[in-house]
Amino acid sequence: MLLIRLFSIIQWHHFAYMIISLALLGYGASGTYLTFVRSRWVSGFRRYFAINASLFGLSSIVCFLLVQRLPFNTLEMFWDPAQWLFLMLSYLLLAIPFFFAANCICLTFARFGGQIPLIYAYDLVGAGLGALGIILLLSYMSPMATLQWVAALGLLAAAIAVVDRQFRYRWSRAVPFLSLAVVLLMLPGHWLELRPSSYKALSQALQVKGTRVLEETSGAFGVITLTENSVVPLRIAPGLSLNNVQEPPNQLGIYVDGEGPAAVTRFEGEKDALRYLDYQTSALPYHLLNPARVLVAGLGGGSGILQASLHNAVRIDAVELNPQLIELVVGRHADFLGWDLLKDTTHIHQGEVRSHIAAGDQRYDLIQVSLVDSASAASGGVHGLSEDYLYTLEAISEYLAHLEPDGLLAVTRWLKLPPRDGLKLFATAVEALRIAGIEEPGHHLVLIRGWNTSTLVVGRKPITDQQIQRLIDFSNARSFDLAYYPGIRPGQANVYNLLPRPYFYEGTLALLGSESRSFMDGYKFDIRPARDDRPYFFNFFKWSSLPEILSLYRQGGFSLLELGYPVLVLTLLQALVISGVLILIPLGFIRQRRSDDDAPGSWRILFYFFGIGVAFMFIEMAFIQKFMPFLGQPIHAVAIVLCGFLVFSGIGSRFASRLVNGGKPAALYPVVAALIAIVLAYLWLLPLILAGLGDMGFVPKAAITLTLIAPLAFCMGMPFPLGLSRVSVRAPGLVPWAWGINGCASLISAILATLLSVHIGFDLVLISATGIYLAAVLLGYRVD
Repeated sequence: MLLIRLFSIIQWHHFAYMIISLALLGYGASGTYLTFVRSRWVSGFRRYFAINASLFGLSSIVCFLLVQRLPFNTLEMFWDPAQWLFLMLSYLLLAIPFFFAANCICLTFARFGGQIPLIYAYDLVGAGLGALGIILLLSYMSPMATLQWVAALGLLAAAIAVVDRQFRYRWSRAVPFLSLAVVLLMLPGHWLELRPSSYKALSQALQVKGTRVLEETSGAFGVITLTENSVVPLRIAPGLSLNNVQEPPNQLGIYVDGEGPAAVTRFEGEKDALRYLDYQTSALPYHLLNPARVLVAGLGGGSGILQASLHNAVRIDAVELNPQLIELVVGRHADFLGWDLLKDTTHIHQGEVRSHIAAGDQRYDLIQVSLVDSASAASGGVHGLSEDYLYTLEAISEYLAHLEPDGLLAVTRWLKLPPRDGLKLFATAVEALRIAGIEEPGHHLVLIRGWNTSTLVVGRKPITDQQIQRLIDFSNARSFDLAYYPGIRPGQANVYNLLPRPYFYEGTLALLGSESRSFMDGYKFDIRPARDDRPYFFNFFKWSSLPEILSLYRQGGFSLLELGYPVLVLTLLQALVISGVLILIPLGFIRQRRSDDDAPGSWRILFYFFGIGVAFMFIEMAFIQKFMPFLGQPIHAVAIVLCGFLVFSGIGSRFASRLVNGGKPAALYPVVAALIAIVLAYLWLLPLILAGLGDMGFVPKAAITLTLIAPLAFCMGMPFPLGLSRVSVRAPGLVPWAWGINGCASLISAILATLLSVHIGFDLVLISATGIYLAAVLLGYRVD
């Protein structure tokens, strides 16, 4: 959890998941290593546990600092082969702390084989509380300070391990470890400074003469940096028409985890100073109707509020997920934004947009979703496999359902060429309108584009002739290109910002036609609508287009490649190779110590522990996504769902100790049967339950989430300790190997679950997990 936060700051969060998944190879390496040294380490259990716990604490800080100093840049991976070496070094360094932590757990299993379910229960409960506790720590201290405390916990574990109750001065042995923990907590701050990628927007902005940081705050939602520049003034107005002649007022720049900027614009009550906001593509809906009630998705720096205020909206509801951003913009810098002049008509809501809309029965004249992500991240394709529930088919349907009868939905996106975002969003809107029972969706849609943004407008009612004339006048006055409106003629498209062909016009007509499925299948990018079950709006990658992109290598063709998907595929291949080596190396050693008659047992162990490791991770990752729209706050949703799965799995493991001590290994079969039944039942019941709960606060939602997770996680906590207990009785020397197999399975399945969900959705990932559990138990688990 902490490394995800750290890598979101210094790189991008998608690649953080990739590196952290590979760092889990430390667990696999631990099992392989302990297979060879088990006898010696078990005999010196207390000493070796303390050594590994302390090395975990020290390497947690040292290895991360070393990774920061590698010249790794994700955006160069496909044209600089050296980046792959730096990537490999990164995850090898990050694997080291995981390796030492895994040694502690596996060594305890090997030493106390009769108490494996109890030990595993403590491990899981600790991990679950850690997933939740790290969010609390990040709310009060910086990520690097939090890392210091995590490292100190490792040394505290070492101190506890060396305490000997039979020794008169039993705590004296713990003093060196506790002293070292204090030293780690007191390390100078400048030693631990984060070094963000030089390609992040904030890093580039700081290279501009005169840029200075006004303040920087850190919390669970990210590191927010506020900058100003008195030498080269900030002028941030995305999608601004080249016909605009008005200079924006003074602005401050907001960066979240180094990405942005969003503009905080000085407003002193003179609306004429904001006229430049009427020259953005996002201003179009204000010319198609006069909205009294407006919902703005994302506060940003307040530009959406100012644009709505400029057009005389009576009530403005702005929904922002990040509470730190709200405090910055309408709290500490409220005077700069002119909040006193806006607060009578503007209401700020902390939360996720869809959850806010679903929680009430409000109806809006206009719902405005404008440029929620940064331009640099979008152009780099680094969000390719980031889950985003803002642009799914279900989301568009919810927005439309909460509009007044003549209301409009407006979505503004960064312009990509060849067209991707714009057409995918258009296809999603077409499908949402058809689901709503509208036979002619083309009568409800308008799309325009400028030189770097496009805006799609969707109406609950058909677009009127009067609105079409306003659209044409608005676009001509600002040199925006008409991409689609009901009745558009070919000569009206691609007039100002010229493309080789009117791609947007041709694409929208194809998506409205009877052969829309064939068009999407044949298009060079994936523009199928994203769904809540496959929430990857920013994934446009198609394998069929890869050869053509590769052929354009020396012509800048890699700018067309969405990095997320192919990088994750390559990561999976590397993980498979590394895991195969870690699993197979001990086999020769095992065979030397076991008779040929027992050799088949090794393969059953491999099948069983690999299978339950994959299935556990598939279910955990899928349900994180299932609960995320319901909970509405992604960071807290991940923490709560992880906490629930781990803690209740720990309780299940604790209960499994009764089965082991009672000599009832066959009890695993009904447990797995119950697990499979719960998963399959939730596929049908969970959407109905969550949709029927209605409006409630986050705390009740969290409690309901944990309650729903409890029975499933309780069953999931039993297969591993029951299986490992059987191994401990029959072949104690294979306990570390079984542990390593499970770790390798977690490494592979974390990547594989994401890739599978892109193609088949999370529902089928869950169904496949039940099949894997069933096969692992029937073919790999023996009770005789």
